[in-house]
Order: sequence, then C-alpha cells, then structure tokens
Amino acid sequence: MSDEPTSVAGVETGQDDTRRPVDQTAQFADVIAARVRKLLRSLKRDAAGVHPRSCPLCDYYGAFTPYGFPLRFDAQCAKCGSLERHRLVKLLLDRKKVIGPGHSVLHFAPEPQLGATIRALAGHYVTADLMRPRVDLKLNIEAMDLADDSFDRIVCCQILEHVDDRKALAEMFRVLRPGGVALLNTPVIEGWDETYENPEIDGARMRLLHFGQADHVRYYGRDLRDRITAAGFALEEFNSVEPDVSTYGLWRGERIFLARKPALGTMNI
Repeated sequence: MSDEPTSVAGVETGQDDTRRPVDQTAQFADVIAARVRKLLRSLKRDAAGVHPRSCPLCDYYGAFTPYGFPLRFDAQCAKCGSLERHRLVKLLLDRKKVIGPGHSVLHFAPEPQLGATIRALAGHYVTADLMRPRVDLKLNIEAMDLADDSFDRIVCCQILEHVDDRKALAEMFRVLRPGGVALLNTPVIEGWDETYENPEIDGARMRLLHFGQADHVRYYGRDLRDRITAAGFALEEFNSVEPDVSTYGLWRGERIFLARKPALGTMNI
C-alpha cells in the first residue's frame, strides 16, 4: 500500500488520516493563469490577421487588424483603416448606384474612410456634425437648421443609437427631397423583438454595460424598422452575406437601411 497522501473530496489524507484543506484559492489562480496564457497565445497569433481580406475602398489585399471592444479580429483594413460598416457601404454604392452625379448628399459625422468615395460620386457633397470642428455645417441631427427638401441623399452611420432617434428620423424625412434616400446604419440585435432603452441608465460605465458603448442610449431590436417607417419612409435593406463576409471582412448580417421618402404623387403603404 502506498504511503503517498491521497486527495479525497477536497482534502489531503495521509496514513494517520490527518486532514488538511486543499488551497482552493491557489487552484483557482492556476486555472485563471492557464486561461490567460492561452488567451495571450491566441491574441498573439490572430492579431496579425486570421485570414487575408480585400478592402473595396483602397484595393488593399492582405491581413486586417483587430478593432473594438471586445476585439474583433480581421476588422480594420491595415491600409486605409476602414471598418466593416465602411466596406459594406462601399459595396452598396458600387452595386446599387444609390449616389450619383445628380445627387446632393448630406453626410453626418463624416467618416474619413468614406468621405472621399462619396464626394467623388455626388454632384454636391456637404458634411455635417454638431461637435466636430472640420465639417461644412454645424448641425444638430435632432433639429437641423435646414430648409425642407434640401438634399437628395443623407448618409447617417452609427448615429441613431446616440440621439433621440424619432426626432432625428423626422428631421431627415423633412430635409430630404421627395424620392430622396437616407442611408442608415446602426447596431441591431435581430434576436430581440423590441429595442432596449432605459432613461434611468446613466453614466458611461452603466451605458457600456447596458448598451455596449459608453455614449450609446439604446440597443435596437427588429422594431428599428417600425421606427423608420413610422417617420414616413419606405424601407429597403442591404445585408452583408457570404461570400462578401469572408472576402471583405464584414460583420455577419450587418445591414444598411435604405429609407426612401416617397416621391410626389405616391403613397407610402
């Protein structure tokens, strides 16, 4: 019979059956340390790019870099810095010809990754933001100091989740000319029937916990579509699907919502 101590139900026993508690804290620390080492090995390996991708904005092909919190691998173009939504918008513009030389375009919170592309396509291109210094117009998207029917197109990516979206959508509808289109993009949880928002959630830390980012005020569910159409728009969608997801490093199932103001003489049903 062995004289070595054996472990029984979390305690060590010897020949004299003297019981000593196992250091559970030390065991837990060892498990955590092993998981951290595994995570660091994965980060070191995958941060250099999991699979080579193509960027439709700058024609780069190769490894993309991680981006975001939590990190998304293969998210950012290593050449122009485009993210998934920028590349999805570029594919939409290439394939649907939504913006052309006959259109005046208002671009809110203009992303540098998209600005040059949209400017080259549009007949007239205007940038707008309430806080940024280097824009053409200082505008509050909830109350724009613009005349009715001012623009043919509005580009509004990753803004609605920051603001009073009902006011913003109503203002975009007012400012668009009949037949005009707003290109809208925002995070959506398609598994949720209803949008989650709570005015009592305050402070950056709690908004990060509840809404995924410190300056967000809601997480949209599928009913985002109802909010868009309630403003008077007809709605189409451009979805990221394979093989585009793998080729261009897109976010699976991300959508660009094309909100069209009905042309004169038509009804939005």
